[in-house]
Amino acid sequence: MEFDFSIIIPVYNRPDEIDELLESITNQNCGFSFEVVIVEDGSDITSEMIAEKYVSKLNIKYFYKKNTGAGLSRNYGMERATGNFFIILDSDVIIPPTYLSTVKDELTKNFTDAFGGPDAAHESFTAIQKAINYSMTSTLTTGGIRGKKKSVGKFQPRSFNFGLSKKAFEKTNGFSSLKAGEDIDLSFRLLESGFDTQLLEKAFVYHKRRTTIKQFFKQTFAFGTARPMLNRKYPETAKITYWFPSLFIIGIDIAIILLIFDFWAFILFYGLYFTILFLDSLIQNKSFKVAFLSVITTLTQFYGYGLGFLQSKFIKK
Repeated sequence: MEFDFSIIIPVYNRPDEIDELLESITNQNCGFSFEVVIVEDGSDITSEMIAEKYVSKLNIKYFYKKNTGAGLSRNYGMERATGNFFIILDSDVIIPPTYLSTVKDELTKNFTDAFGGPDAAHESFTAIQKAINYSMTSTLTTGGIRGKKKSVGKFQPRSFNFGLSKKAFEKTNGFSSLKAGEDIDLSFRLLESGFDTQLLEKAFVYHKRRTTIKQFFKQTFAFGTARPMLNRKYPETAKITYWFPSLFIIGIDIAIILLIFDFWAFILFYGLYFTILFLDSLIQNKSFKVAFLSVITTLTQFYGYGLGFLQSKFIKK
């Protein structure tokens, strides 16, 4: 297959992020042409001037539309793109110089109509960003489902680093209007339509994610609310593991209550877990600050996702 890549980037009020991403795209060592499609999703602070800055460096298209959410904005971009294979990136990522060449090489070896790639923390990221990245990607926190090939069956690509053929887009109509979980929803529909997905382990991006604990909590809460909705829509995909964050935080609450009665066994279990997590993050990040923050971000992740899951499961709107 001859690849004609179109990079699709939805953006909402984040011109600084788009600037960093576009700069990293100009540094690609790929030896082939591609286009970049930026879709401004009804932003108050637009990225139009940033896009114009790169017109001489990239084959770039800029569109402004009313706010509909990231999923439908990606569709909007794919409908207007000229390529036969779309690479969808979030505005808060930076791609390494070999990213596009890696995608092309891997798809040439083993083509699938959709792929996902992992994410990592760049050395320039803040301590909190590195801690959030650890919490979202570590085997100790998520089981490695966001980037460890051996940990998953049929891979569910995430929208921050998502590849989709034009054929698959036209067959599935792309992303739904869901505000969270729209990437997983598309993954299920791709599989139902007979398309294969895969993880391209080498096609990673640097993902800045949220920059505060409050923002991270809101993000993980949204992830948690999406899962029961997806389970209701695709009951055959429901797994007991989706309950783990909720059970984890319920366990912590029970352990704290039991301390009143001088029962320490449960809280010691959680203490051991977070000690191991601290040491693992320390080894990976080589920073006591990041390791300490990793404990906080992991608690935030579990409480955000767990509470969101329980609300969506038992308080249906």
